[in-house]
Amino acid sequence: MTEPAGGGVLVLDREQTRAAAPPDAVLAAVRTALVAVSRGDVSAPARVAAHSTHGLLGAMPGYVPQLGLAAKLVSVFSTGGRGSHRGIVAHFDAETGRPLAIMDAEAITAVRTAATATAAMLALTGPGATRFAVIGTGAQARAQLAVLAALDSAEVVVGARDLERAEHLVTDLSAGSAAGIEAAVKTADVVFCCTSSREPVIRRSWLADGAHLSSVGGSDGPEFDDETLRSSSLFVEWPGAVTEPPPAGAWELQGTDPSAATLIGAVLDRRHPGRRSATELTLFKSTGHASLDVAAASIVYREARDRGLGITVNL
Repeated sequence: MTEPAGGGVLVLDREQTRAAAPPDAVLAAVRTALVAVSRGDVSAPARVAAHSTHGLLGAMPGYVPQLGLAAKLVSVFSTGGRGSHRGIVAHFDAETGRPLAIMDAEAITAVRTAATATAAMLALTGPGATRFAVIGTGAQARAQLAVLAALDSAEVVVGARDLERAEHLVTDLSAGSAAGIEAAVKTADVVFCCTSSREPVIRRSWLADGAHLSSVGGSDGPEFDDETLRSSSLFVEWPGAVTEPPPAGAWELQGTDPSAATLIGAVLDRRHPGRRSATELTLFKSTGHASLDVAAASIVYREARDRGLGITVNL
């Protein structure tokens, strides 16, 4: 890969980072990262965080063979009931350790999380899954809708407590229809939960037998109820989703037997069968993992260099 001229560091703003992250390429990269995690080939310590009065600042370094070396500094704050993930991702030369690029962490987080949830969905559902519900109206819901649009998904409904916001999002993105959360979940084969809720927004009684749930939010609390977890076959990105306390691990999975969780990379790698029956409820709980930031950053850096995006600075 060609490095920035003069040994400088490529700097990308938010829009340039988004523009350099085609969903199909990021989807392929996160698959590679998830398989590497399941094989034990990734070096990535559990996320650490410094807590302030209003939020936290997390640090997530990682190395993934074939994809590279990167680190994310991200603040997770909730303002007015809505969550934000702001910060930077630094991409490094894996052979020399030299910094190659700095990019927007919010855009990286959104696209890699949506791609990961979609990779899990594709691994755990059959061809009969045609009705998709995206719960939430924030940046992560937007990113999820963009990835689904790239897959040419058939029927999408946006579910939210605030129906007006859901309708606005649907109109803005030309993304299906809008409904309340319960109605959206009850009609869906696949549910993507993308909220900053501190309490469950998904109930087991709303999920159809054989449905799939990808839960990617819940940084400050659980997105789904205990019955959903008890009734589901559980899949995660990394073992720490169960064994580590938040913010590294998942709120919903605290106290869960680690043996009950299957690494989604093992399904992608065909070492685990994934779904075993048409009526099985499958649950993918994402906590985010540094390997996924590495995956997205590798794509963004390559695309930005090929397309001449960003500016080069000397650091």
